[in-house]
Amino acid sequence: MRLVKRCSCLMDYLMPAKRCGLYQSFEKQMFGNNKNCTFKIQYRAAPADLSLLNKQNIKMTNKTFLSLAVILLTVNCLQAQVSKQVHQMAYADSFRMVELYKDLHQNPELGFMELRTSGIVATELKALGYEVITGIGKTGVVGILKNGNGPVLMYRADMDCNSVKEITGLPYASTKTMKKDDGTEVPVMHACGHDAHITWLLQVAKMMVKLKSEWKGTLLMLAQPAEEPMTGAKAMVNDKMYEKGVPVPDYLFGLHTTPIATGSIKNGYGERAAGSDQLDVTFYGIGGHGSTPELTKDPVVMASNAVMQYQTIISRSIAAQDAAVLTVGAIHGGGDNNVIPTSVVVKLNLRWFTEKTRNILLDGIKQINEGIAVANGLSKEMYPTILMKGNVYPQVNDTAVANRVNKALATVIAPEKIISNTLPIMGSEDFNHLVLGNGKTVCDYVWVGTAHPDLYAKALSEGKRAPFYNHNGNYQVDLAAIPLGAEIAVTALLELFKK
Repeated sequence: MRLVKRCSCLMDYLMPAKRCGLYQSFEKQMFGNNKNCTFKIQYRAAPADLSLLNKQNIKMTNKTFLSLAVILLTVNCLQAQVSKQVHQMAYADSFRMVELYKDLHQNPELGFMELRTSGIVATELKALGYEVITGIGKTGVVGILKNGNGPVLMYRADMDCNSVKEITGLPYASTKTMKKDDGTEVPVMHACGHDAHITWLLQVAKMMVKLKSEWKGTLLMLAQPAEEPMTGAKAMVNDKMYEKGVPVPDYLFGLHTTPIATGSIKNGYGERAAGSDQLDVTFYGIGGHGSTPELTKDPVVMASNAVMQYQTIISRSIAAQDAAVLTVGAIHGGGDNNVIPTSVVVKLNLRWFTEKTRNILLDGIKQINEGIAVANGLSKEMYPTILMKGNVYPQVNDTAVANRVNKALATVIAPEKIISNTLPIMGSEDFNHLVLGNGKTVCDYVWVGTAHPDLYAKALSEGKRAPFYNHNGNYQVDLAAIPLGAEIAVTALLELFKK
């Protein structure tokens, strides 16, 4: 009501609405023949308070209703001005953001090895005035910005890359190689868009500082290691992140690239991504010369049999209505053409949505392994072993939060480009594991289109789902999506900071 007291006349009330382009339509609705009547306003993008007035059909005089309605329109106008400011900020800094993105793309780092990337994040956040905690879960970074009383909101971005050789041919393509924990040297690239994620995080951090007058609460900017092996989020939590000065958030929010057209997003409700396990199965045998296999117990043949039999778990043990995937990503064994090795490692990846399905997969793998061992006459001490590595549960979006975010993003993205009715993907994320089981935090994870619209349209015309896919050497991010992603993220954060 303070705005009403400060205004001296009716035109003072109307001027903010006029500046927003709302005056003419508003005036037509307000000045009818009846001076005391029931008003039902149909106003596009009406704030919640105005919707409440509509529903209750409150009877009031023209003057009183006009005063209240214009106040609400003024608030809406101010919100439109903030949206315009957010847009201008994101695009005014786009050159710097794109150059940062290219630098990160050319310098990818594998999980828990993100020393350079985490150093950039820490330096940038400190320069912006964030309280910065480093070395969480080895290379994780959290920046804390306190701005009065309000909700605690965590924005998360992952840092690590993939052991994939880049074939995009881009002028800023990665040519790097790195040594994995087992000593093997592999080509590396950002084939899942984590370079864009970190670029967005740093730009969002900068914009939220400049917009401090528009929100109240505590903002946590979290750069996470090792999402690809699905162990980074757990590593940060297990390193007692929440005992080192990082408050438990009310909201966890983040963005991920996806190869749909730039200008589109996917933000659905409930389960959005599958649970997953990564495990290594080692088959043991008796080595020997390639010319006398009868004197050996060949683990290469055992592993080959297992790879084929594992797929029968999907086709014959799991109901067709239940989604599950079992993928063998690598087989390692031997080193010479004429030598039968003593062991072979099979690397598996599982996807599922229920504990029942997960148990069927794991039990089936164990039974097949042991059956092969028996068929080859191995003693129990030579039975295959299973090393359980990364594990995540299905990623779940809170319906109410996702709905709020989608409505807010309608000022940034065309409403028909906000996709919320898709099935969950079989990909997996350890995003929720930053807050899993705390009983407080609600989450929303948005998939942002980063494929050039022309490439996407061409792919669809050729019967493809996308022009390229995550974890492939040709994966790329449309540079136009860099400032847009920052605008999307800041718009969502400002919405979630509202009381």
